Amino acid sequence: MEVDALIGRIEATLGRGSRAMEPVTADDVRGATFRARRGGYQETAVDFALEAFVVALETLANRPIRLAMAEPTGDMLREEWFETQAARVERVAFRPGRMGTGYNEDEIDSFLDRIVATLRGTTDYPVTAKDVRGAKFSTVLIRSGYLIADVDSFLAGIADVLEQRH
Repeated sequence: MEVDALIGRIEATLGRGSRAMEPVTADDVRGATFRARRGGYQETAVDFALEAFVVALETLANRPIRLAMAEPTGDMLREEWFETQAARVERVAFRPGRMGTGYNEDEIDSFLDRIVATLRGTTDYPVTAKDVRGAKFSTVLIRSGYLIADVDSFLAGIADVLEQRH
């Protein structure tokens, strides 16, 4: 029963179950303890399953912030919506590149600054969706860089947002 309840919370956190359940973190799963019950689950099987869930939860927690793609509705003014998108761009955190490779962090950070200025309408040289889709960045070896797949995925979402800026 305790194991089933925790797995229900994990599945809800991962978007596969009821949204009404309280979210769970990887640390919550690591710290979970259960009373042994006769006829209950095999301890080793539960440990393996929970370790897989820890990996999934850590991946979810480290994923870049997804941008809201829908146009503003109701009372939210268009400019407020773009300000919300700009704030999300400012908060994004990319995972480090693997095996000592990744996009040059300074180039990405500068490009994101230009996108923020575009979303806020505070630049004479706005970035277009086409600019974002065609952007090329240097990769770095050995020193730290941003995980290429994370940046590419995030910028694809940004391009969709910028298309709505006109």
